[in-house]
Amino acid sequence: NLLPEAQQHHLDTLYPNYLFDVPAEQQKLIAADIIVLQFPFFWYGVPSLMKKSIEDVFVHGFSHGSTGDKVRGKKLIVSFTSGAPEEMYQYGGLQSYPIADFLPPLKQFASLCGLVWQEHVYTGNLSYIAKSDEQRAEMRLRAVSHAQKLANQISNV
Repeated sequence: NLLPEAQQHHLDTLYPNYLFDVPAEQQKLIAADIIVLQFPFFWYGVPSLMKKSIEDVFVHGFSHGSTGDKVRGKKLIVSFTSGAPEEMYQYGGLQSYPIADFLPPLKQFASLCGLVWQEHVYTGNLSYIAKSDEQRAEMRLRAVSHAQKLANQISNV
């Protein structure tokens, strides 16, 4: 484990039915110094489970609004992967835009909640589609490299 003091919470395991324990999730956020949203980049944004989590947990009066200051000043890192190779995300490329052009909704979410946006961590070409043994080995190396970049980013915040 690269960051043994870090706590990981897997939404897909905790809430497969999309019904969140909002008070428990809010307490986790209050206790955190750095919040990392780790996800597969899915249809140009966060997956539906994470989107619903944001909608249900980061509510007015908790994370924003006149009394919503519970996450203000905490650092936010978005860490994500895509199945498409990184070079596809550029102007004129297959995905039409650089990866950073897809991040403004998350940046605005951070701004509204008073979170301090940190540099994102992104790695492409990590598809879930079955590949050859050689391609799976290469994807594993890319995944390990991504984890190391994220650990470094967290350690340097």
